[in-house]
Amino acid sequence: MSEPERILELTRAVHDVATDKIRLIKQVTGTTRILSLNALIEATRAGEVGRGFAVVANEVKNVSNSINTITQAMEGELSSSIDDLMSLGQTMVQQLRGSRLTDLALNMIEIIDRNLYERSCDVRWWATDSAVVDCLAHDGHEAANHACKRLGVILDSYTVYLDLWIADASGRVVANGRPSRYPRAIGTNVANERWFRDAMATRNGGEYAVADVSTTASLDNAQVATYAAAIRKGGEADGEVIGALGIFFDWQPQAETVVKGVRLREEEKTTTRCLLLDGNCRVIAASDGMGVLSEIFPLEHTHGNAASYVDERGTVVGYSLTPGYETYEGLGWYGVIVQRPRDGGNVH
Repeated sequence: MSEPERILELTRAVHDVATDKIRLIKQVTGTTRILSLNALIEATRAGEVGRGFAVVANEVKNVSNSINTITQAMEGELSSSIDDLMSLGQTMVQQLRGSRLTDLALNMIEIIDRNLYERSCDVRWWATDSAVVDCLAHDGHEAANHACKRLGVILDSYTVYLDLWIADASGRVVANGRPSRYPRAIGTNVANERWFRDAMATRNGGEYAVADVSTTASLDNAQVATYAAAIRKGGEADGEVIGALGIFFDWQPQAETVVKGVRLREEEKTTTRCLLLDGNCRVIAASDGMGVLSEIFPLEHTHGNAASYVDERGTVVGYSLTPGYETYEGLGWYGVIVQRPRDGGNVH
């Protein structure tokens, strides 16, 4: 439990103690008033002999009334002060929790940015590999087979990829790095795929294309983040475009490692959901595995690029827009941490 939450807990404890003690005082003063009333009745019955006793009974009654007045005033003042303190404590807890969740969300999206920056570098570099270029420059099975072997060597060293595809200018895949694992890849027409069209439209070798996270049928419906770059004659940065290289980042296990690796306190784990959202607020990774590629999260991102807020259910949401990394500007994605109140609720 954090220090602000401890303060809030102690405030609740003080409120409970004060309420209980005030209740006991009221019980005592109530009993005292009954006793003084009974004493007055008996003094009246005793006549002249009981006159002095009646004076004492009246004084006891007055003291009881005074105590009751003081108790009521104290109850009102304490209630007001404790309510203010509780409100202030809750605001502090929400602000500190929100700030912490925002920092965690930023850390998540920064990890993703750095990872995808490397992907953008990989695809531009490999598109200039001689085996890749020759595969399209020299039509034939020998060049294609050599390219497949070269792509396989790359995949052996870069285990975060499912496959690498070389597509000619018409969009037909002519070589891939794992033909035995994904035999349907070669011959697939990707002319209508966004990554291929965008790669073919790049102006020079320093540019690349990227598609939203999706499932790819030819890769056994795996979730992939696809990066692509144009393959140019001679591997030159300003050479004629002769095709495109598409690389398929194995998204699901990599993203799950990030969202499930957020450093939460033990007591937070059952009430917290860690998410990655794309530019349309579609869930592309979730620590609970729910809604991936299907759920649209209602993120209130009008609070700024990195901020937190409390929704109508008391759920604290911390989020951060991708800041980008190096030359990678990011894709408008968000890191989001959703933490519901501990007394219940749904984090969806």
